[in-house]
Amino acid sequence: MTQRLHAVYDGKVLCPEEPVDLELNERYLLTIERNEKVDDIFESENDPAFNLSSLAVRTGISDLATEHNHYLYGTQKQQ
Repeated sequence: MTQRLHAVYDGKVLCPEEPVDLELNERYLLTIERNEKVDDIFESENDPAFNLSSLAVRTGISDLATEHNHYLYGTQKQQ
């Protein structure tokens, strides 16, 4: 059985960040790998902009990206 999990070392023990399915009093072999990007991964997954494409709607406006100022602020179209 192989499990992959994230843990934080508190100075004495490794504390898993999620529940683990392990039997009590069993011996396990641990392979430790420092992952400096773990915090970035968790923060980005909780960031509302992470899955921004799920909020997209069809407007039927073909030049919305290039003329966004026109549609937002009523300025003259650039093209």
